[in-house]
Order: sequence, then structure tokens, then C-alpha cells
Amino acid sequence: MNAAAILLAAGLGTRMKSRLPKALHPIAGRPMLSHLIAACEGVFDRLVVVVGPDMPALERAAAPHATVVQAERLGTGHAALQAAPLLDGFAGDVAVLYADNPLISPATLRRLRAARGAEGGEGAGLALLAMRPEDPAKYGRVMQDGSGNVTRIVEYADATEAERAVGLCNAGVLCAPAADLFRWLRGVRNENRAGEYYLPDVVPLAVAEGKRVVAVEAPEAELRGINSRVELAAAEATVQQALRRAAMEGGATLTWPESVVFSHDTRLGQDVTVGPHVVFGPGVTVEDGAEIRAFSHLEGCVVRAGALVGPYARLRPGTDVGPAAHVGNFVELKNVALGQGAKANHLTYLGDASVGAGTNVGAGTITCNYDGFAKHRTEIGAGVFVGSHTTLIAPIALGDGAMTAAGSVLTRDVAPDALAFARARAAEKPGAAAAFRAARRKEKG
Repeated sequence: MNAAAILLAAGLGTRMKSRLPKALHPIAGRPMLSHLIAACEGVFDRLVVVVGPDMPALERAAAPHATVVQAERLGTGHAALQAAPLLDGFAGDVAVLYADNPLISPATLRRLRAARGAEGGEGAGLALLAMRPEDPAKYGRVMQDGSGNVTRIVEYADATEAERAVGLCNAGVLCAPAADLFRWLRGVRNENRAGEYYLPDVVPLAVAEGKRVVAVEAPEAELRGINSRVELAAAEATVQQALRRAAMEGGATLTWPESVVFSHDTRLGQDVTVGPHVVFGPGVTVEDGAEIRAFSHLEGCVVRAGALVGPYARLRPGTDVGPAAHVGNFVELKNVALGQGAKANHLTYLGDASVGAGTNVGAGTITCNYDGFAKHRTEIGAGVFVGSHTTLIAPIALGDGAMTAAGSVLTRDVAPDALAFARARAAEKPGAAAAFRAARRKEKG
């Protein structure tokens, strides 16, 4: 059976106190909406994302999936109904999810579909997700009959003390046949203090029609909503813990796991060692046997097998550190291909450059790749020795086997096996320092 999902992402996130739409706040380097989309893509055939007015960044984040604008924010039921025209004639099941519930797993979504009967389950007219949080707080309570069928959802403000004692709480996510869901949504009323149309109000409508409503329980860590910076930080901690565990179970060593920060797409090979306080931004792959030492920051780069990075190194997007290459302390690489066995061990900036196999880049070397208007490349061949404190004014090329003298400022290409130097001749004026000091003292009186 085909199935579609409506993802509600129109919320402003007032409690976030942010100009950024709530659904775009990142967890492990990826917006909340993108986390939810990734979970849904393997479970549902079609996705429709409901956004608010003037949210082009959300529409871009939702691409290539369809979007629809909720012009007036009249509640979650009203928001879900905005997707009806895009699913006109759709004969399968439709689930409604929230972008600020970004950590729902594909496995939980499959169980939701199975409870609805789409994947061999007993089948129900309506299935919803529920949880048993440690602190039920202000969650709506899921009320069940003696057979475990859901009879209604009681909002906390309307619940009696006995109802508030019920531990099963509504997570807001539900799934039903498209025709039924949209009919119920059109029947929801806004007879409440806020004057809004609430999604959970479809439950009593389904029960009134004699439909069986079931609750699928899932862990709080998956289903809790994110409405504030504090809750965002808690979700980040949950995701980081899972990513660290996955890395170690995959064969990597984290010497102090709690201090390492991963992105959602970090890939570590076997026998990789990661020191304390390493931060992985999006798009990083570290191959087998490489070592990332403490306090390094990596983003958008590849570290090949057996390479050594850090401590205190920064690898920026477009960087490819070759097999057995070394990137040492306080070295920054941006859009650099560092060849096999090449070394840049100290205090160096290389940008928009290629460095050949076996080349040694001395301390304090800088590639001057930006002239204020455009970027220019530096090409350093294999087996080159770049002397300490060499400044390479791009565009420039150093041939294989070339050497540069320490302290040189080079503006022209260097031929293979040549020695290049460009620095002022040292001159000495005897007694000039003492004369200078005496003159200064006399000026001061």
C-alpha cells in the first residue's frame, strides 16, 4: 500500500527566540526538518512539507519534496489540511508528523504503518505514536479502554487528577487512510481558548465513526518535541551519544568519547583513533588507521588511510589528506590535496593548493591564495622541500624536487630540482642600535 507523509514545519518557534525558523535549527550539523525527511524517505512514497509564509529557506531545505504554505497559523489540524490539494485522489495512508519531532526513527515509522495495517499488522482505522516520558509535564494523555484501544486524548489543562496520573502521553504523530484523515480534519472545530484547529481532535471523530484507534509506543528520546534552546541541546546530546556509540562499534577508538562532537554524516573507518575535543563538521570521511589528535576541527574533507592530523589542526572543505600524510599543530588546510606521505607539521596555512607525495612544508609557510577579488592556486610538486616561513604568492608552481630557502617570498614558478630564495640581503651598521636609543632618550628629555 502506498503511503504519504505530511510534515508540519510552519512554526515560528517563539520559545527559540530566533529569527531562524524552528525547523531549520540544526542537530548534529543538519536541520531538524532534514533529519525528519531522511527518516521518512525510506518509509513513505510521497512527502509534503507545510511551511509558513515567507520561509524560502525552509522550502529549499524541503526540496525536492513538495511544499505548501499555511498562510494563516490556525493550528496543527489546519496546517495538515493545507496538504489536501496536493494529495487529492491519493488512495493510500497518510501520516502527519512534526518538524520539531526530528528524531523519530524509520523503524518506529514502519511500526506505525504496520499498526495501521499497511505492512501486515492487524489494522486499525487510525494509529498514533505515544510515549511514557520521565516527566509527563504538560503532554496530553492517551486514554485507552480495557482492550488497549484509544478512546480519546485529554489535554493536560482539561485533565482530571486521575487522568493526569496516566503515564501514556500523546506524541502528536498519527496515520490513517487519506480519505478518512482529510474528512476528519475538515470536521475539526476550533472551540478552544486559542481558537485553533488541533490535529489530536481527529481522534474522537474516528472513535465516533466506530474506527479502531491504536497507540504505538516509542522511546521518549525519539518522540519528544523541541521547542526551546534547552530542549535542542538535550536532543543534540542524545544524537551525539548515539553517533559516538556507532563509531566505536564500527571499529574506531575515541579516547574520551564525551568530548568528541560528530556530524550526522561523519564516516570513520576501522582502527581510526580520535583524541579528545575533536569536532567533526558535515562531510568528513576518515579512512582506516588514521589518527585525529586532540582539539582538531574537520569539515568537508577526507583523511586517507594512515594519515595523522593534529593536535590543533583545522581541515576546511575541499581538503584531501593523502595516505600516511601528516598535518601538525596549528596547521590550516582549505581546498588542498596533500599527497601521500607529505608533511605540514607546524604553524602553516595552505589554501587552494596541491602538494605532491613526500613533500615537506616547513613551519610558518603560507600560500597567499586570495588577492581581494579572486582565489588563485599553488601547485607544489613531489619531493619538494619548502623552507620555514616561505610565502608563496599564487598563482605559482614549484616543480618536483625543488627547494625554497627559509624566509623567502616567492612570486614566480620554481623549476624542478631548483633552489629558490627571495629575501633581502642582511646588512649590519655597527653602533646604530646604541645611537638610536640615545637619540630617543634625548627626545624624551
